[in-house]
Amino acid sequence: MKYKRILLKLSGEALMGERQYGIDPKILAEYADEIKQLHDKGVEIAIVIGGGNIFRGVAGASNGMDRVQGDYMGMLATVINGMALQGALEDKGMLTRLQTALKIEAIAEPYIKRRAVRHLEKGRIVIFGAGTGNPYFTTDTAAVLRGVEVHADVILKGTRVDGVYTADPEKDKTAVKFDQITFDEVLKKGLNVMDTTAFTLSQENKLPIVVFDMNQKGNLLRICEGENVGTVVTV
Repeated sequence: MKYKRILLKLSGEALMGERQYGIDPKILAEYADEIKQLHDKGVEIAIVIGGGNIFRGVAGASNGMDRVQGDYMGMLATVINGMALQGALEDKGMLTRLQTALKIEAIAEPYIKRRAVRHLEKGRIVIFGAGTGNPYFTTDTAAVLRGVEVHADVILKGTRVDGVYTADPEKDKTAVKFDQITFDEVLKKGLNVMDTTAFTLSQENKLPIVVFDMNQKGNLLRICEGENVGTVVTV
């Protein structure tokens, strides 16, 4: 396998499926199947999932809510999604641990780096919830931060789009996809891969990012087997 330890970043919106909000059990089961393929090959898997299907702090702030309060609500939404994904993975026979940046001992372990690494070494899938535990930071930033901390080989960002394009392919039919691009080129071209804080953190720590379509069956496994899937952002 090309990658031994990965950090998989999933968006909360992806869990909605065809719904307007919430969690689609069918999508959860499909994601669990994709992750199991990888797990069965011995890849060590850490996961960060967003909370946009339940609550988004920025949206709350734009409607007059205090931004800090909104962001904490968003963190709790990621914990709900993490619990849902944990259940789906365990239904498929995988061992998991949910660790959160906010202490919620009744349902999850507090995030401890050494413990997280040990879980990964033992073949358990570790889901990181509650973002970084701080307002004003996105789950993209949390994904890169946790990826750096647990020494992941790569950040795999699963989206609805099959890579990085010159423009939004859902709006511009002439947009061209990049198979590979450097961090510097992304910044020069003003392309949207992750928010700036997350992207800079990844660049500084020389942690590559692969942007790919999570809804295309088999993509996750193909990436880890070394196939050219999605867009690779490298140093």
